[in-house]
Amino acid sequence: MEVNALFAAAAAEGGSLIGNTAAQFGVNWQLFISQVISFCIVAFLLHRFAYKPILKVLEERRQQIAESLANAEKIKVQLAEAEAARREMLQKANVDANKLIEEARAAAAKVQEQESQRAVAQAEQIIAKAREAAQADYEKMKQDLRKEMGRLAVDLAARVSGKILTVDDQRRLAEDTNKQLVA
Repeated sequence: MEVNALFAAAAAEGGSLIGNTAAQFGVNWQLFISQVISFCIVAFLLHRFAYKPILKVLEERRQQIAESLANAEKIKVQLAEAEAARREMLQKANVDANKLIEEARAAAAKVQEQESQRAVAQAEQIIAKAREAAQADYEKMKQDLRKEMGRLAVDLAARVSGKILTVDDQRRLAEDTNKQLVA
């Protein structure tokens, strides 16, 4: 109830309530106004030199973060593109490598075929030379055998007849033996 009485007295007095309350709390108006002015100056200075620069730094930081996020997205896109290009290049390299392997196999088969043909030709030449050499040896052996047979025939004839044969007789006897051997 006292509060109501206080409000009623304040209403009757009008503005003196504030004055009475201020006097009751020991308010010095000159000091209060100077403190309000000092507070306003400090608030203005803080707003101007602290709050605005902080807001400016925060705004710059927000923009940097936004740019970083945008750059991160760009980097993700570029990375995906680079990965796709790498895969494409890898596939192309695999195709090229397989093509080169097939070409190398074909070339190796061709070289192998040529070398085997060359080896067969050389083998045939060696066989032909061996046959020629064998034929020549055979002919020489036949010739030597004829000579030996002729000599043996002459020796046998000389022993059987008991006489010494002349050179003409030996030659004639050797030729007759050779003719019989050839036939």
